[in-house]
Amino acid sequence: MPDRPDDFLSKSFQYFQQVVRKSGPAATASYTLVGAILFFGAMGYLIDQWRETSPWFLLVGLLLGMIVGFYELAKTVWKQ
Repeated sequence: MPDRPDDFLSKSFQYFQQVVRKSGPAATASYTLVGAILFFGAMGYLIDQWRETSPWFLLVGLLLGMIVGFYELAKTVWKQ
């Protein structure tokens, strides 16, 4: 007897929940990477505007953001 549509939807939803649960740490790490780059880049840009030293603090901020972001990404990957 074929599966009822309710059974199919229920199994599909359970599988989807498992995939989302497993991908949560990777998604969080990627958001942290992007957020760190944007945050430190913006801070560098603002300091450049204040000190009139364009683009040096922006570059330092972007580099620092990449370092912090990749560090958090590596912590997440190596924890698993």
